[in-house]
Amino acid sequence: MGIVAERVTLEDVAREARVSLATVDRAINGRPGVHSRTLSRVEAAIAKLNYRPDPVATRLSRNQAFQFCFILPVGGTSFVELLSEQVRLTAEWLAPQRAYIDTLLVDVFDPDALASLLEGLGKRYHGVATVALDHPRVRAALDELASLGVAVVTLVSDAPAARRLRYVGIDNAAAGRTAGTLIGRFLAGRPGVVGLIAGSMALRDHSERRFGFAQVIGAEYPALTVAPTEEGRDDDRQNEAIVRRMLQSPDIVGIYNIGAGNRGVAAALEASGRAQDIVYVGHELTAHTRRFLVRGIMDACINQDAGHEVRSAARVLMAHCLNEQLMPDQERIRIDIFIRDNLS
Repeated sequence: MGIVAERVTLEDVAREARVSLATVDRAINGRPGVHSRTLSRVEAAIAKLNYRPDPVATRLSRNQAFQFCFILPVGGTSFVELLSEQVRLTAEWLAPQRAYIDTLLVDVFDPDALASLLEGLGKRYHGVATVALDHPRVRAALDELASLGVAVVTLVSDAPAARRLRYVGIDNAAAGRTAGTLIGRFLAGRPGVVGLIAGSMALRDHSERRFGFAQVIGAEYPALTVAPTEEGRDDDRQNEAIVRRMLQSPDIVGIYNIGAGNRGVAAALEASGRAQDIVYVGHELTAHTRRFLVRGIMDACINQDAGHEVRSAARVLMAHCLNEQLMPDQERIRIDIFIRDNLS
């Protein structure tokens, strides 16, 4: 086992430079009253000892803390529950670093509700991470936060024209293309219609998935027709009713659920007796979709890691507040594909 080096402290620097701790503090923070020769000795000691400031200790000494806000969809879908739990765990991780998280819930399908919440935040927070709706009023509210000096991160769904610091989520067009390839290959040349269900096409992640899906089906699977997209607001009951209507047509051979509400889709498929006949691809690995995969109702599940997304959003906000660099590879959210055979 390797030896872990002890962290170099300001006291070590003061001892090496043969000056007081107060002098080192003044020198490091650029305050007046430090002679040039003394400053040179402090700088030499810092270089020799490879001293790196402890950001938590610095914030403690300055009585400085950061307050962040995560805005998530109301409604309690399984994926939102996963996000909420990961925000809670991330808040526990951040608290010893003097950074704190509030969680607010809003109907993200309603642009006025989301924008009103964002507009009311003012300068209360150092940073905000929000599931975004790509709508003019929402973009204006995000821009206003940025103009107030609040760091804004879009989470899961983006509003790229807004002045956000970063989008944290998967490449949704690629996720849609992946769904198209999966359904096309599972159907193996079988002709017919594929039904599409979105939460709302106003959500950019849903519209991008739909675009990627249609792109692949149109280019590579000419025997398949993509039906007009139905909107179920990620609600199980609405999705169940939509799928029941879809299944009245004998031409339906596949279903792609772009958003949440997978329990409704599965319930309609089971009730119809056609679950084994219809190729069904959806999103987010939860306890429910895992069960649907095992039982053969769902053929494949495209997943994004909720924990990775929340932690990444928190790291982006912290790095901005501390003026630190990020590691881009660490913040890239990858697309996972699950089928019955690779569940663990």
